[in-house]
Amino acid sequence: MDGQHRIIMDETAIRRALTRIAHEIVEKNKGIDNCVLVGIRTRGIYLAQRIAEQIREIEGLPVEVKGIDITLYRDDRGTGGRSGSGSEQSASSLEASKDDNVISVQDKRIILFDDVLYTGRTIRAAMDALMDCGRPQTIQLAVLVDRGHRELPIRPDYVGKNVPTSKQEQIQVSLQEVDHEDKVTIIH
Repeated sequence: MDGQHRIIMDETAIRRALTRIAHEIVEKNKGIDNCVLVGIRTRGIYLAQRIAEQIREIEGLPVEVKGIDITLYRDDRGTGGRSGSGSEQSASSLEASKDDNVISVQDKRIILFDDVLYTGRTIRAAMDALMDCGRPQTIQLAVLVDRGHRELPIRPDYVGKNVPTSKQEQIQVSLQEVDHEDKVTIIH
């Protein structure tokens, strides 16, 4: 990629942000009863898993974690969708699709995870996919980075870092589980 790269979150900053988000989730929900963490494939799943580990340390109880593939729900399927290096990731037991209906969301408090919030279209697609699995009690949104430029009226409940960007800039999230390092980079 051409342009300047600047690291805006390193491994320590990501860990601290996720720890804070975990505490905020426990506080806002007065515990974790009836909560399910749902990560949007690919990096959202790993963020949800990390938060679940933090919550286990805080509360001493496990919290259910699921993943969701929103490919069939995107409104930009013909344009290539999101960029990322997750194409070689295989579907795991965490994955849910329209056919297997693995995620039981009926009357649950869903905390939806994504790495970067930009236009809001990915989140809209994820909510459509979740609604096909039942009617949740609530859906809350957690993101590692909120870069602004919303095209839909979507606002996160939990944010690791707000990063005002121009539309010409990109935010790249690298996670150990996929990219073998933890960092968030802004590309000018």
